[in-house]
Amino acid sequence: MIKSVKNSANILIYKFILFVKAITIIVVFYLYDEFNPMSNVELIEDILDRYSPSGAESLIPILQDIQSELGCLSEDAIVLVGKRLRIPTSKIYGLATFYNQFKFEKRGKHHICLCNGTSCRLKGAKWNMAFLEDNYKLKNAQTTRDGKFSLDVVTCMGACVHGPVISINDEYYTQVTPEKLKDILSILNQD
Repeated sequence: MIKSVKNSANILIYKFILFVKAITIIVVFYLYDEFNPMSNVELIEDILDRYSPSGAESLIPILQDIQSELGCLSEDAIVLVGKRLRIPTSKIYGLATFYNQFKFEKRGKHHICLCNGTSCRLKGAKWNMAFLEDNYKLKNAQTTRDGKFSLDVVTCMGACVHGPVISINDEYYTQVTPEKLKDILSILNQD
């Protein structure tokens, strides 16, 4: 009788452990599914589905949406769009490189737009570009290796009187010198 009580206690413990393991597996799969973002392919397919049955006339909005979701246009994205819309990838790439708005590299956490229009250039924008290249190894349309900073050099930001002008994450700075830029970036680099 003692053995049967021991066995039934062991069986209960064993069943309880199996129950806990099963619940754990279910919770893990639920959380994984809940917090696991869609893969890039699924995101692109979802965007393409939003635009069907339209075709090539929706190419620019499709590329804009993909870039908005993924942060840039990848080679895979261009290939998938080409297959779905039956457009050669060379034409899609040609269109995407024609427009400044499309990027092939993700933006950094802090995106810098540096005005290099005539007025800003005459007032010292070239020294700000040299500072970024020398100190952050950052050139136009690039992102630093750590992903903290990215740079776009633009032709005019419409604040010529206040130049040189830069914006970082859509916050504008005027009369920027390399020293002022160094101070701004050192504060941003801390987070």
